[in-house]
Amino acid sequence: MKYYCIGIKGSGMSTLAQMLYDMGNDVTGYDDAKDYKFTEKGLEKRGIKIFYDQNHEIDRDTIVTASRAFNDNHPEIKRVKELGLTIKPYNEVVGEITKKFKTISISGTHGKTTTTSILKHLFTNTVGCNYFIGDGSGHIDMKNELLVIESDEFNRHFLAYYPTTAIITCIELEHTEIYKDIEDTINTFAKFANKASVVIANGDDENVRKIKFNNKVIFYGENNNNDYIIKNIKLETTGSSFDLYEKDKFIDTFYIPLYGHHMVMNTASAIIEALKEGLKKEQIREILPSFKNAARRFSEKIIKNTIIIDDYAHHPTEIKVTLEAIRQKYPNKRLTVVFRPNTYSRTSFFKKEFADSLSIADKVYITPIKCDRENKNDYPKIESEDIIELISNSEIVDDDCTDKILKDKDGVVTFMGCATVSHLIENFIKNLESIE
Repeated sequence: MKYYCIGIKGSGMSTLAQMLYDMGNDVTGYDDAKDYKFTEKGLEKRGIKIFYDQNHEIDRDTIVTASRAFNDNHPEIKRVKELGLTIKPYNEVVGEITKKFKTISISGTHGKTTTTSILKHLFTNTVGCNYFIGDGSGHIDMKNELLVIESDEFNRHFLAYYPTTAIITCIELEHTEIYKDIEDTINTFAKFANKASVVIANGDDENVRKIKFNNKVIFYGENNNNDYIIKNIKLETTGSSFDLYEKDKFIDTFYIPLYGHHMVMNTASAIIEALKEGLKKEQIREILPSFKNAARRFSEKIIKNTIIIDDYAHHPTEIKVTLEAIRQKYPNKRLTVVFRPNTYSRTSFFKKEFADSLSIADKVYITPIKCDRENKNDYPKIESEDIIELISNSEIVDDDCTDKILKDKDGVVTFMGCATVSHLIENFIKNLESIE
């Protein structure tokens, strides 16, 4: 079959394109962004062609799928409709793939990408698996029985999936342009979870506990009312370790080269699923230390003694736990954060929470708000300056003025946001390297 993916450089669409290609389909795509993005790596490897204009032909038997960032007024959307082609929703195409395998769907407001990546690491080093990870990496081998897939609640996408097992890492209000309140969010997660035969859920999360499950549920957490209990957590500069129990039965002590309490919770859920699929605890214990996280998840590089971290964090909770994790690894370093807010709805709703979380850093820089899918006039007036007013030692920065960050070079400089921060990082590195 032939597929045409509009918005192919988006992390989810890039991943889908790679999986469709691996399944033997002819895949091409379109994107507005001509600059190189990290999501292109898998596309380049497969030789998937990307178009940037409306001058190429599209066969009549092509199935078109498009990112939500491309509305009906976009020239390429108009063109495929004029050609008489039907646009199939992105999540429905993904859902059709989940039907073909024993699918493990990893959901949650936070932690989806890392948990999916840990499971991919465990399974690819043992029984083999297919995977869909929101950092733009996907893989299909039709011989594999398992599919691990990051299952996003944005636009209720994951309701189109068909999981055998569902993992819920946590539930919090996030996409305020989609969900009217936390109850709406919880109810949607319930619909998703109850499609699975088994659910592995964070039992310490009060919103997860509000779900009325109609299937088998395995709860995990630190509280004694869980089925699997995490004890003796040690958060050290080299990583994190913990003991895992099945009720009173000690399973083992596990180490993961990740930072923060939230990473312990994510790892525990992955271990429980791996044990359920038949992996031995000894295998898991031996494989976990070699884990490397997904792209833009605590990604580090050192330039002239400056530690640069690139992270996808874009919600106040994610910012908080990531900055705390950096403090865990680098307790004696000055911490600077450069944050790019994404969407007017989220920035407006969480203005104070963003300020509180960012204040963990010693110095804060915030860029103007980035948004591809919202009309600014549809939401309460909000600017990045409204957050800066709530944070001491903070100021505006953008791609063309990263030189001001140089005064914070003797420490950790963290770039955060789900919208791309690559130009900020590139310009900052150029400024760093120009210093003699």
